[in-house]
Amino acid sequence: MHSSTAAHLRRMPAIGAVVALAAGMLVAVAPAAHAASGATLPFTSVEAEAATTTGTKIGPDYTQGTLASEASGRQAVRLSSGQRVEFTLPRAADAVNLAYSVPDGQSGSLNVYVNGTKIAKSLPVTSKYSYVDTGWIAGAKTHHFFDNARLLLGRDVQAGDKVAVESTGTQVTVDVADFEQVAAAASQPAGSVSVVAKGADPSGDGDSTQAFRDAIAAAQGGTVWIPPGDYRVTSSLNGVQNVTLQGAGNWYSVVHTSRFIDQTSSSGNVHIKDFAVIGEVTERVDSSPDNFVNGSLGPNSSVSGMWLQHLKVGLWLTGNNDNLVVENSRILDTTADGLNLNGTAKGVRVRNNFLRNQGDDSLAMWSLYAPDTNSSFENNTISQPNLANGIAIYGGTDISVKNNLISDTNALGSGIAISNQKFLDPFSPLSGTITVDGNTLVRTGAMNPNWNHPMGALRVDSYDSAVNATVDITNTTITDSPYSAFEFVSGGGRGYPVRNVNVTGATVRNTGTVVVQAEAQGAATFKNVTATQVGAAGVYNCPYPANSGSFALTDGGGNSGWSSTWTDCSTWPQPGQGNPDPDPGRNLAKGRPASATGSQDVYTPGKAVDGDANSYWESANNAFPQAWTVDLGSSYAVRRLVLKLPPSAAWGARTQTITVLGSTDGSAYSTVVGSQGYRFDPATGNTATVSLPSGTNLRYLRLSVSANTGWPAGQFSEVEAYLAS
Repeated sequence: MHSSTAAHLRRMPAIGAVVALAAGMLVAVAPAAHAASGATLPFTSVEAEAATTTGTKIGPDYTQGTLASEASGRQAVRLSSGQRVEFTLPRAADAVNLAYSVPDGQSGSLNVYVNGTKIAKSLPVTSKYSYVDTGWIAGAKTHHFFDNARLLLGRDVQAGDKVAVESTGTQVTVDVADFEQVAAAASQPAGSVSVVAKGADPSGDGDSTQAFRDAIAAAQGGTVWIPPGDYRVTSSLNGVQNVTLQGAGNWYSVVHTSRFIDQTSSSGNVHIKDFAVIGEVTERVDSSPDNFVNGSLGPNSSVSGMWLQHLKVGLWLTGNNDNLVVENSRILDTTADGLNLNGTAKGVRVRNNFLRNQGDDSLAMWSLYAPDTNSSFENNTISQPNLANGIAIYGGTDISVKNNLISDTNALGSGIAISNQKFLDPFSPLSGTITVDGNTLVRTGAMNPNWNHPMGALRVDSYDSAVNATVDITNTTITDSPYSAFEFVSGGGRGYPVRNVNVTGATVRNTGTVVVQAEAQGAATFKNVTATQVGAAGVYNCPYPANSGSFALTDGGGNSGWSSTWTDCSTWPQPGQGNPDPDPGRNLAKGRPASATGSQDVYTPGKAVDGDANSYWESANNAFPQAWTVDLGSSYAVRRLVLKLPPSAAWGARTQTITVLGSTDGSAYSTVVGSQGYRFDPATGNTATVSLPSGTNLRYLRLSVSANTGWPAGQFSEVEAYLAS
């Protein structure tokens, strides 16, 4: 969820006492055994970048607004016409679901090959449901680049066999393929009422809305049967209660509608299972109920085995949904939340679901009007929420978040957020005990452009009021967070405290900046928290506002690997800025802020540091000299530059005359390498290498281009900077 405004936090040195964990905590205690994180899924995913391809790999990239940053693993494979990516199946399958992206405004198809033989079916691809803009959300950029398309292969493919997809004209970026052995279609339950018997059209040509309504009315206390087929429902259903809606399986029974059930109340006992609801939502319109369920299913209801796609929200739940169970379902490509318990929920269990590519929080509880109480998100797998959190708890009483696997949050969010951000009134803040146990967070946390600083993988936020509930965070694994692992913040900028937090049994690996990012007054106890490959320092402890108080970190014992403290509260640590140093072979320029004296059309300076050799910066034409500059974030002993142009043979060979300059403060520049010509030739990769003299130390790298034999402008598709010569 997002408010229409966001706080802009100004960083200042804290004047309150900073209480850091003491040095010398060397004993590591393994977390207690607990259930495996994530859902048990009927498919196996294979990343495109791990497959065999004739295309171009893009990423990894964490920069908001870039294609790779929204991909699973922050990497993908771009295919031009005739190029392919070939997957080796880890287990038998007869169906595939493919996450992909095509350029805005384009559509096409992918040829599909099994063990080298082209099959009759192709996989349609389109940008129709992608490239969403939400200008009313502060800090948002165009997002939601990827989509999912599925196909029954019509044959069994064995483990070790090859399935390839090939572009047929449209450029397609392939992210990940889900391979599945789909069970046979189920048979009609005895005594059920078929929607076809009531006049529904399984071809999808006719309007089946009234047939669904008639079947529901006739089946009170029983089951409505949705046979295999495609059914078009043109307006929402209501008055749904005391009935089961059942399909033959979510690959067989498909309802095409953007609004399935919309009702404010129900007597309950509604059970919805084993079919797909696929909508036509292409933009996010918050005033429209473009959801699978909007409102209430009533008490003691359930949703199971569903495939929900191309909706605004999967389930937006208000009113009485007591004891609802949502399980074993897939929610894909929603322009907003996957599921939101919008207040008053009691005893709701959301478990063993798979969610991908949400345009807001994938799973959320928002205690508006009355608290969500004694409800849980358990054993869900969440991938690629592209404009908020994986899981967000906004208020509520005695809430549990257990054994979830969350990966690749992109912007304006954390893997898990425990927050008192209210958005609207009346709001019920966090109370009782909030249990966060056994969760695994991979590449989660993101830069918040409104705050101009990062959000941690797991965030506790006193946004609109103090956090006084007991927050128990146990048995957590945080891997490859681009920034911090645990963040404690008062996101509204008013300095409300975060209290009563206990972090026990956490493993943190390869966090970009710090293990603990404390920006609010308050206190937390840490026990058996171990960290390796910490990017900058163990602790950033700088509460805001500066006079709001201190954040006390209590050493509960068994902590190791994060005893150091970032000492300068006037600056933010950059990923990898501290000790131990991350990968010394990394490209220092990738994803860093870039500027130029001029740009031509859409060929902006950031294109030269986006990790994509096919995009490029081009200066103003016929106006030499032109300069391009990148801020590396800190001063480095740079020894080698790799300059690139797009590798396509369409880019003819050329020589650019370049001067390399450097600065430590962004004001005074000196020449590092004098003006000389560098040859770019597609036959040799269209790259040029520049060696920098020993003793070079710079933060700001500037390339001044005074001539180009191939075009009257400076041009770079990538500028890479390395420590090694």
